[in-house]
Amino acid sequence: MAEKILELEKEMARPDFWQDKEKAREILREYQELKEKSKTGGESGRYDKGNAVLTIYSGAGGDDAEDWTRMLFEMYQKFCQKRGWELKILHEHRNDFAGVKNISFEIKGKALPRGKAGVYGILKGENGVHRLVRVSPFSPKKLRHTSFAMVEVLPEFDKNIEKEIEIKPEDLKIDFFRSSGAGGQNVNKRETAVRITHLLSGLTATCQSERQQERNKEKALRILYGRLYQQKLNQMVEEKKEIRGEVKKSMAEWGRQIRSYVLHPYKLVKDHRTGVETSDVEGVLEGELDEFIKN
Repeated sequence: MAEKILELEKEMARPDFWQDKEKAREILREYQELKEKSKTGGESGRYDKGNAVLTIYSGAGGDDAEDWTRMLFEMYQKFCQKRGWELKILHEHRNDFAGVKNISFEIKGKALPRGKAGVYGILKGENGVHRLVRVSPFSPKKLRHTSFAMVEVLPEFDKNIEKEIEIKPEDLKIDFFRSSGAGGQNVNKRETAVRITHLLSGLTATCQSERQQERNKEKALRILYGRLYQQKLNQMVEEKKEIRGEVKKSMAEWGRQIRSYVLHPYKLVKDHRTGVETSDVEGVLEGELDEFIKN
C-alpha cells in the first residue's frame, strides 16, 4: 500500500498532472482511499459491504445552519431513492421553522455481488463538515450567509462489536422520554424514545423510531458502540501520527471541511479533498452525488 501511495504522489507531482482532468480526479480519489486505509491499518474497509447510520448536526449559523442540515438530509434522502436504498429516521430534533438541529437515520441497501461496496463503503467519504454559502432566506436585508453542518457516517454493527468494545453497565446512563415531532412537540404518550450516555467518554446515542422501548434501546446501543469504535480508530490515527512525528490536529471535526456548496455570488460545489467540482448545485442537492462519491 505504501509503495502505491508513493507512486501516486509522484504522478500527482508531475507538471502535466491536470492536463487530463478526468484521469487526475480518478488518481486523487484512489490516493484519498489509500491514505484513509493506511491511517487505520486497513480497518476502514472492514465494514464497507454493510449498511450505515448517518447523523447530521447543525453547526454555526442559527436558523440558516438548521435549514442547511434539513437540506443535506433531503439530499441524502433523494440519493438513496435513486439507488433504491431504504432510509429510516432514528431520531430527529427539528426547530419551529422546519429546520433540523440534528437528525440520525439508518440506510439499508440491497444484497451486493462479490467485490461491490455497500452503503457504508459508498457513503463513508461523506463524513466531515459541509459548508453552504447563499443569500439567507431568514435575512430581511437579503445578506449572504455561510452555514455549516457536520455529517457523521458510521457502519451498522451487529452484536459481534461487543467483543471488540467493552461497555460496562455501570458506565451507561439510560434516559427514556416521549418521541417528539417538529418544534419538540411530544407525539407519543408513552416514553418509548431512548437516550444512552456513555459516562466515561460523554458520547451519546438516541433512537425514537420504533414503537417498543426495548427496540429503541437496542438501536441506540448499536449506534453508541459505533461511535466508540470510531473513537478507537481515531485514536489509532493520532497515535500513528505521533509515531511518525506529524503535527497532531484536532479530530473534533468542525475544522474538517470536506465540501463547499456555493449558491451566491456564483454556483459551485467543490470537494476540497479531491478537487472535484461542478456548477450544477441544484442537481447535487437533488441527490446527484455520483460525481463526488466513489462506488
